[in-house]
Amino acid sequence: MAEVCRTAEPEIKSAEAKLADLKRMRAIAVALLGMMTCIFVATSVATVDWPWLPYARAFAEAGMVGACADWFAVVALFRHPFGIPIPHTGIVPNNKDRIGAALGRFITNNFLSPRVAHEQLLQVDVVGWITHWVNDPDNAKQLAQYVGTLLPRILKSLARPELGEFLGNVARQGIESIPAAPLASKLLAVLWAGGAAQAALERALDLGERSLRRNKATIHRIVSEHSSRWIPKWVDNMIAERVMAGLLSTMEELRDPDHPWRVELSQAVEKLIADLATDPDMHAVGERMKAQLLANPLLLEQARSLWDEIERGLESDPQARAETAARTIEVALHNFGRWLEQDADRQRRLNRWIRLLMLRVLLPRRAEIGAYVTHVVQNWDAATLVNRLELQVGKDLQYIRINGTLVGGLVGLLIFVASKWIAPA
Repeated sequence: MAEVCRTAEPEIKSAEAKLADLKRMRAIAVALLGMMTCIFVATSVATVDWPWLPYARAFAEAGMVGACADWFAVVALFRHPFGIPIPHTGIVPNNKDRIGAALGRFITNNFLSPRVAHEQLLQVDVVGWITHWVNDPDNAKQLAQYVGTLLPRILKSLARPELGEFLGNVARQGIESIPAAPLASKLLAVLWAGGAAQAALERALDLGERSLRRNKATIHRIVSEHSSRWIPKWVDNMIAERVMAGLLSTMEELRDPDHPWRVELSQAVEKLIADLATDPDMHAVGERMKAQLLANPLLLEQARSLWDEIERGLESDPQARAETAARTIEVALHNFGRWLEQDADRQRRLNRWIRLLMLRVLLPRRAEIGAYVTHVVQNWDAATLVNRLELQVGKDLQYIRINGTLVGGLVGLLIFVASKWIAPA
């Protein structure tokens, strides 16, 4: 079996977890700014004449500047700093419509282009993933139990008369669309080739033999009643015995598969199978019989009675029905998984079919999908867009503030060192 490709699934965090991460990183950035401020104040008011104090003060001073500048840059993406409408701040809410249009075009041109979509779908082993998922006993059991739990609710919510009429129409259309004679030919061929008809003939011979032996007295009586009154009784009994012996002997001979009558029967059945499949007259007869059967009021009444029985059976003991359905679904899922697993060529064919289906569904609707993305983003209010984007990237943006603090401090320290080196003593 082809090895199932497992792709690493990204960790999906809830909105609460993302918000907690964002607050934590904000607190770290603010704490780092506070630490730089404390160092700057402490080194500025210190009265001692330690030679390294100016360097520490220069580092802290530049770190404060870097932290404030990067805080301003990060905040300006999503809102106006301190609520002041400074030009070129609040970039995201002010350009919401343009962002939506650009995002729709980006998805259409980069994710849904025929070449990219085809290349990406070639790397996706959908059938392998389904096989692996279904073959996990826990997955199959949970899905089966879930469907089984929903089954009573689904049955209660269904409009029974409409459902019965719908299923009846579907069944009728299905029967009408299938030619009766070829179907009968296939069924008869299967039964004959499988030996079911031969077994039925053997059982019929057994039944006939037992029936003859049980009704020996009746046969004697019938022979006696049809005989002349001038013929002695012992002659009638002898004739009856001869008749029974002949019938039993014939039945015993018929058990031989090479008996002429069985050979003749076999030839007749094979001819019937061929005629049902190819003869136009047999086809017409089959369609007439099917039409008469479907038009028979007794058949309709029996169908309604059967549906009523099904409804009553489903309504009685829904919990047991749900458990039975869950077990049936679980077995079906296991069998489906094994069926997929047994044939690598079958997996490749199904994967190819799924890819073609996805391409045929997605690619003609590229523009519609892009327009839908644009429409959704443009219909968000500014606060919603800001909050969602900030939850997604805000944590990483806080690293800009942290890095700005540290890098700014280092750059300030280097400038201070260079100024000391360049300046005359």
